[in-house]
Amino acid sequence: MKIINKSSPIGMFDSGVGGTSIFKAVQQLLPSEQIIYLADSKNAPYGAKSRQKIIDLSFKNTEFLLNRGAKIIVVACNTATTNAIKELRSTFDVPIIGIEPAIKPAALQSTTKVIGILATKGTLTSKLFAKTAKIFAKDIELIEVIGEGLVPLVEQGELNSQQTKDLLVELLQPMLLKKIDYLVLGCSHYPYLIPLIKEILPSEVKIIDSGEAVARQTKAVLQDAKLLYEGPKKSSIFYSNQNPKVLDYLVNKDRPEIVEVSYLDF
Repeated sequence: MKIINKSSPIGMFDSGVGGTSIFKAVQQLLPSEQIIYLADSKNAPYGAKSRQKIIDLSFKNTEFLLNRGAKIIVVACNTATTNAIKELRSTFDVPIIGIEPAIKPAALQSTTKVIGILATKGTLTSKLFAKTAKIFAKDIELIEVIGEGLVPLVEQGELNSQQTKDLLVELLQPMLLKKIDYLVLGCSHYPYLIPLIKEILPSEVKIIDSGEAVARQTKAVLQDAKLLYEGPKKSSIFYSNQNPKVLDYLVNKDRPEIVEVSYLDF
């Protein structure tokens, strides 16, 4: 294990490219920090896998990042968080940040008391999701929809295709019928579909994802551990174990500098 200090990188993993939405939020808040990002696209989506398989993949990803000197692990995947975060925290001795559907802010702000949750099967059927919903949404009607098929489309770069829009129309229909006023995105891939989602939902429906909350929590934990780096900016490093072209596109499309995305046989 490498020696950890302030200049050590943040380790981040997802079941694929979707966690780059979390990467962007963390990078915006912590611009000096170096991030090592692992896209386990070969095993995407995690949402349909067994809980034990999700735990095994999460351990593999975490060990990969720790072997590269990560001082903190950001699990930029809702399914991995809701199924494996407890096991990761009890096994590894670095801070581990998770991501889960932002039910609390939606429940507190909803006026119709009807909220839509678009997430993977692995997230919606997890004990952590059930516990969170029970605590924060006791008086809220949750319209839970499994986003079956959305992750593969994002992994293929189909962010604006008619196929993706048609699938979203079908998935969001139950929420439209129930007149939700908040939509919670429970998968880090889904923020890339917000432009299409906005075309389908009424303009008054507010969409919430967890990116900013994860970034704030990451900063707070690093500060508490005296591991926050504020020196000269370091370039982040990206790995994908499948075709890295989509990851390359999502990472670099809004960046003034170009960062390298490497293929990883992993």
